Amino acid sequence: MNVQKMDLNLLVYLDVLLDECSVTRAAERLGITQPAMSNSLRRLRDWFDDPLLVRTSEGMQPTQRAQQIKPSIREALTMLEKTVQPVEGFNAETSDRVFRIMASDYGEATLLPRLCAHLNKVAPNISLDMMTPSDVSIRDLEQGKVDMAINRFSNLPDAFYQKALWYDNFICLMHKDNPLAQDFTFEAYLEASHIWVSKTGIGKGMGMGPREFQRLGRVDDTLAQMGKERKISVFTRHYQVAGLLAAQTHLVATLPRKLAKVYADSPMFVVRQVPFAIPPFELKMVWSPLLHYSPDHRWLREQMTLMTEQEGY
Repeated sequence: MNVQKMDLNLLVYLDVLLDECSVTRAAERLGITQPAMSNSLRRLRDWFDDPLLVRTSEGMQPTQRAQQIKPSIREALTMLEKTVQPVEGFNAETSDRVFRIMASDYGEATLLPRLCAHLNKVAPNISLDMMTPSDVSIRDLEQGKVDMAINRFSNLPDAFYQKALWYDNFICLMHKDNPLAQDFTFEAYLEASHIWVSKTGIGKGMGMGPREFQRLGRVDDTLAQMGKERKISVFTRHYQVAGLLAAQTHLVATLPRKLAKVYADSPMFVVRQVPFAIPPFELKMVWSPLLHYSPDHRWLREQMTLMTEQEGY
């Protein structure tokens, strides 16, 4: 195998082929004809002495050899992109760049107002396209179709870059006329009617039920370790909806402290300490290795870090 005789475009084609597992879709994504893509696949098969993609009952699937080389191909292309990246910087003051950011509504409600105010001072022509976790897939983020994801994450591909923005803990929000507001003990917490809310990670969520403890999250995991459980009356994926539901006098919302503060100034609500210890959680920003060396993307990450540090997060 002589690398000097290799058409490096074939590595780009192979990377897309292994992502799409379809000659037709890969050709469309690269803007070439299907016959040209088929010919490239034949050349790749000859070069690697492996079929790379084989037809199965579930469509085209990568061979074991293809799965083994895919990370190396992606890493090689990432390094090549870094090598040919223009050296000039990013002029934020004049740029009209649109940054696409996926964020949970918790991250959006607590971060976006401050971010918009900050960007208005340093980059007034930049626009933000905010997306929800259900709008975005891991593949979208990996391919750089989304500039950044901001959320709580437990499992991410090793290739992704990530940085903690802040840590937060939980507090209880309820109507001032909720009978529990005056005597909020651990026993009272367990007897209350609760609003469950969570939207972590990326992608579409699944239906929930009160007995699905393995998916209920940090609050209920902590209770389960104590041999306890709470009564969940409403399941929602929107933190701000949980805050609105807490306006009912019989419901309690256990929310991240930074979000509960959004409601704390209202005379309608009171906040109470959670009557047991829940481990804090981490809000992260995550981005694709394909964007890591881009000057405009580096600038955005720097602004995120600077803003959260200035705000005392």
